[in-house]
Amino acid sequence: MKKLVILSLGVLLCYSCKQEKKEDIAQPIKIEQYSIEQFMDNENARANGFSHDKSTVLMTSNRSGIYNMYTVPAAGGELTPITKSDSSSVYGISYFPKDDRILFRMDGNGDEIFKIFVKDSSGIKRLTPEKNVRALFRGWAKDGKSFFYGSNERNPKFMDHYEMNIADFTSKMIYENKDGMQFGGMSDDRKYIALTKPSTMNDNDLYLLNTETNEKVKINENICGNSSRDFSTDSKFFYYTTDENSEFDYLMRYNLENGTKEKVIEKNWDITGFYFTQNGKYQVMFTNEDAKTVMNVTDIATGNKVDFPAIEGQQIISASFSRDESIALLRVGGSNTPTNSYAYDLTSKEYHKLTNVLNKDINPDHLVDSEVVRFKSFDGLEIPAIYYKPKQASVDNKVPALVWVHGGPGGQSRQGFSSIIQYLVNHGYAILAVNNRGSSGYGKTFFKMDDQNHGDKDLKDCVAGKDWLAQQEIIDKNKIGIIGGSYGGYMTMAALTYTPEEFKVGVNIFGVTNWLRTLKSIPPWWESFKEALYTEMGDPNTADSVRLRQISPLFHTEKVTKPLIVLQGAKDPRVLKVESDEIVEGVRKNGIPVEYVLFEDEGHGFVKKENQIEAYGRVLKFLDKYLKGKDSEVINDGKTKSTEIEKES
Repeated sequence: MKKLVILSLGVLLCYSCKQEKKEDIAQPIKIEQYSIEQFMDNENARANGFSHDKSTVLMTSNRSGIYNMYTVPAAGGELTPITKSDSSSVYGISYFPKDDRILFRMDGNGDEIFKIFVKDSSGIKRLTPEKNVRALFRGWAKDGKSFFYGSNERNPKFMDHYEMNIADFTSKMIYENKDGMQFGGMSDDRKYIALTKPSTMNDNDLYLLNTETNEKVKINENICGNSSRDFSTDSKFFYYTTDENSEFDYLMRYNLENGTKEKVIEKNWDITGFYFTQNGKYQVMFTNEDAKTVMNVTDIATGNKVDFPAIEGQQIISASFSRDESIALLRVGGSNTPTNSYAYDLTSKEYHKLTNVLNKDINPDHLVDSEVVRFKSFDGLEIPAIYYKPKQASVDNKVPALVWVHGGPGGQSRQGFSSIIQYLVNHGYAILAVNNRGSSGYGKTFFKMDDQNHGDKDLKDCVAGKDWLAQQEIIDKNKIGIIGGSYGGYMTMAALTYTPEEFKVGVNIFGVTNWLRTLKSIPPWWESFKEALYTEMGDPNTADSVRLRQISPLFHTEKVTKPLIVLQGAKDPRVLKVESDEIVEGVRKNGIPVEYVLFEDEGHGFVKKENQIEAYGRVLKFLDKYLKGKDSEVINDGKTKSTEIEKES
């Protein structure tokens, strides 16, 4: 059901909160308030590539309630389902380069143990081992006769590099990964493989392996962050990004013949992606500019920038090109509109919209745009954040607020669309997505500031965010909570445990609560960067265990005094179900409101629409009751009431 609330025209203007005055407020207009079902009916769809004749596009969409594969004409039209799974999600990879067969992947309800499958006219066939083997697609061979993939079939800890022939689907190992390396790409002539060896969560060594001589050459000389990007299509150069002697990642070129290096491009933000199209006609570069993705495409022959059309006034987030480089698939969206896919002809300049993902029941004018803000933390450090203001908020209609903490450690809240954030904002909650110290995107010094300091200064940044919110004239300073998933869930529990009077409620979405257990139980395929994670967080097998216990909320649950809701997927391989089980059990002993929402058929993130509706609908009800509304419900024995719901698969 849609609920009507009042919106003042004055708050639509681009004034800061301190500039808002009563005389600025015009006559109110009506804005609709939408249900969780309506917001979750925003389709999440992504184009996976063109067919070999470029007539159709492979899509992955959750329109059926879980992810399945579809096709759509490249000129636009209706999506046609080609899989109809009603249990595990199906994720498209691509069409085959020269025929209509399709590669796709599936895991076991979020366990992240992916298998690769092929769909052809005769049906579906699994191409990689069935049990306890993880396989990830790594690209097509230049001639289109085989594809590459990583698999831990030989050793659960290490992803070896394989090639599979698509004529008979036989495979062979190309690189045996005995040293815990991470794969970074392969040259078209197959002579070189790029490998990285993490030393910290930011720093890693970069190597080039000569497959003919088996010689391995280290590219970087000093400790720094390095990432493999691409080989030139003539296999003469290797491109990578590094932050050596710099705060931000810049682009380097390495001559494979003589080993010389040169800087190619440097910006005042991280270069986060770089690649060449199939035949080297274009180079594509992405930068992370103040939490927004900026794409630049260059015609290599002319050196000119390729201009793309301004589509509906939105931002082009990414592009992927057909094998003949004549057309591209564009992802277009913004913080106030979900991302759609377009097919764009680079010669005719015509484009066709392939998806229309916003639920037709939702008026796009009722969604809010994000705003980048900055505030000073306890020690004077400037903290960036993404701010969402409800359109119904005003000086005379103050609203509650939430500090939103991203995942990680080392993640970043971005300027992109989130149905969950828009849902909460639409229902009158301001959101401040804090990029606390330790977040990526703001330089390596900022990124390293929380190393072995989690639950302390990063938490103080979140408290400073709460204080900033409390100073805004449209915010009810007495009604500010904290919410986050994974590392953000940890920060939620750390806030309720170590600063119990700062936030009125907490929403913990599969958050770490016992670092000792989590660091010891990471999935085996994380072996290549386990030591890097230990360097940042601490090694649970050493004296670091004392500090890790101190910063683990599970061992201090008696300090929690504010209402809490916990959401968890039972198949989560990263944050185990027992983490949430035990934190709920511990906090309930304090006699405060605790709600627990458990999904037996989800992993680290909820992908089934039915479960998303249940999860985030419960979050809003919890917030309406304990943050926006009345105090905790008290039952006859004088203790506060706690509830639990379990969603069966």
